[in-house]
Amino acid sequence: MLLNEWLRLIAGTFVLISVILGLLYSNYWFIFTIFVALNLIQSAFTKWCPMITFLKKLGIKE
Repeated sequence: MLLNEWLRLIAGTFVLISVILGLLYSNYWFIFTIFVALNLIQSAFTKWCPMITFLKKLGIKE
C-alpha cells in the first residue's frame, strides 16, 4: 500500500474505534473522533498532515 491508502486506513480505523468506544464506554471518546475530523479538515486546507509526516519517517512510499 502507498502513503494515501495508509492514511485513509488509519483515519478510518481511528474514527471507527473511537465511535465504538464512545458508544460502549464513555462519550469522551467522541472528542478523539472530533480531533481526527478537524485534522482531516485542516490538512485539506494546509496540505499538511502530521500522520503523513510520521508515515514518511517510517519509510512508507508515496
